[in-house]
Amino acid sequence: MPAGLCPEKLAAFTRNFSEVPQYSLAQNIATSGDLLQAYLQRKVVQETSQVFKHVIPAEGKPVTNQKNSGRCWIFSCLNVMRLPLMKKFNVEEFEFSQSYLFFWDKIERCFYFLNAFIEIAQRTGEKEEPFDGRLLQFLLTNPANDGGQWDMLVNLVEKHGVMPKKCFPESYSSEASKAMNDVLNHKLREYCYHLRKMVKNGSSNEELSVEKDNMIEEVFRIVNICLGTPPETFTWEFRDKVKNYQKIGPLTPLQFYTEHVKPFFNMEDKVCLVNDPRSFNPYGKLYTVEFLSNMVNARKTLYINQPIEVLKQSAAASIKDGEVGNEAGFEKWRVENSWGEDSGNKGYLVLLDDWFTEYTFEVVVDKKYISAETLKIMEEEPKVLPAWDPMGSLA
Repeated sequence: MPAGLCPEKLAAFTRNFSEVPQYSLAQNIATSGDLLQAYLQRKVVQETSQVFKHVIPAEGKPVTNQKNSGRCWIFSCLNVMRLPLMKKFNVEEFEFSQSYLFFWDKIERCFYFLNAFIEIAQRTGEKEEPFDGRLLQFLLTNPANDGGQWDMLVNLVEKHGVMPKKCFPESYSSEASKAMNDVLNHKLREYCYHLRKMVKNGSSNEELSVEKDNMIEEVFRIVNICLGTPPETFTWEFRDKVKNYQKIGPLTPLQFYTEHVKPFFNMEDKVCLVNDPRSFNPYGKLYTVEFLSNMVNARKTLYINQPIEVLKQSAAASIKDGEVGNEAGFEKWRVENSWGEDSGNKGYLVLLDDWFTEYTFEVVVDKKYISAETLKIMEEEPKVLPAWDPMGSLA
């Protein structure tokens, strides 16, 4: 018997394919253009209105582009954060440096994982994790992941601050991060093996700490080589809408956030709501995921699980600044993306409300748009889900 599919079956598949005109038409379209564009239905496109009853007062410019990286969570935060700053300084366009937060996330996240590997290696008894166990293998799949969650952003901004993009621009590796991540992933797996071996050989915490510092310094060198070295202080010079020259600085990124951003956009005043409909994770409860963080001794990644209508009402209230949804419900949603002006309608997408109901998993809104009853859930002890749970998926 020949290996794999027999030649007669393959020949039949080819013959059957060639006999159906629709297959040939689909092949012509898919091999000559963007397959996603081919999915668009003409009728839906021409009937979709780009006019919305409720919109935010001003839009951020320019349209941002994360390119070949998984930094959508950083872009989404900074795209919203820039709006009050643009209003304060009366500027037409502004971008925060996405690469700056990306830089510190790589450093802090690798340090977090080194500590996690030691903690796991030191577990004994029933909690002991074998080297080929599910937890360790999951964490080692992609420890240098580009993605993240809201509380991870809060950790970064509250510690390292923010800065204008002009002061720390993009690099090749920030816009195409795969090669850098491959290096970091290989190094972290190597470190994990070495640290685990040290623990099993009886190394003290002091010895582990020294080795860990050597490892994170190597990570620091790698990230600096790939992304550049962020300035400790910077000066922001610009002209406002009426062409007046202004100058801010020199100051640190943390001072910039604390003095010029936080009074209008306080990261710690935002709350993450999720819709997890699984029956074993009831609504109205607080959840976290084991080892889902990017900073040692920092805030946990916390989710308040709520029905999808609560997510809709909170998001709509945020857009309408306190107005509640009408009885007819919501027709559609306008979403700012970070794939450049060629994506959607000059960088914006239209999502039908049914799509929101079926697929939206998470929203981040200010506390003032959430009921006191829901906010009180944040005081509870969260249920800890395993590291591989879908709620730990990184944006």
